[in-house]
Amino acid sequence: MVELKKYDFHFFEKDLEELNIILDERKLCQFMSYYELLVEWNQVMNLTAITDFHEICKKHFVDSLSLVKACEVSSFSSVIDIGTGAGFPGIPLKIVFPDLKITLLDSLQKRVHFLQTIVETLSLEKVEVIHGRAEDFAKDQKYREQFDLSVSRAVANLSTLSEYCIPFVKPGGYFISYKSEKFVEEMDHAQKAFSVLGGRLERQVEFTIPDSNLYRNLLVIYKEKETPAAYPRRAGIPSKKPIH
Repeated sequence: MVELKKYDFHFFEKDLEELNIILDERKLCQFMSYYELLVEWNQVMNLTAITDFHEICKKHFVDSLSLVKACEVSSFSSVIDIGTGAGFPGIPLKIVFPDLKITLLDSLQKRVHFLQTIVETLSLEKVEVIHGRAEDFAKDQKYREQFDLSVSRAVANLSTLSEYCIPFVKPGGYFISYKSEKFVEEMDHAQKAFSVLGGRLERQVEFTIPDSNLYRNLLVIYKEKETPAAYPRRAGIPSKKPIH
């Protein structure tokens, strides 16, 4: 494990206190190890444009954990993170809520290899890392409508993102999208997608990340009924022709 004295992480703890999250020494060490591996691997592959310690803590770790503003995370047992990239928000959520069963899905094999290294190095249990496209895995009965919660920080049209994510959620579960802008027209189209896919918008939670001007909009979509078998459509179509 890392030496905590190398880092000034008190600002990180302060930000988390505003989310009512308190980390013990083990969890702090896991976050610091995560940071070190992220920066190390970022030298040979594109994981993040941010490498400054304070910025990663705020813009990746705290932002990922801001999910607690929208729901009682500990009330869920199974979570899938679609288009997880370097592991956000899935890995920070797993560190803070170790009882969660987390599935991390990404379409790039190199990132999947990085995530597997993170899981092993941080000794995280009940984490599955899978390589592939959401459109394909959402047709697989092992994953389709098997999760209490689907989350995504991926940058995509909300209608498209909904088609990627909602099919993984069991009726009675939730899809929560992390958005970084205010939008009106996109939301009008997305409402149709929510309905077609079996969901409805329950609420939006808007805020800024502590001590920053980083705006965040968490969209909470409740899964009312099963997603029709036709969705998601085959790979590439949801992005080219979003549900309108």
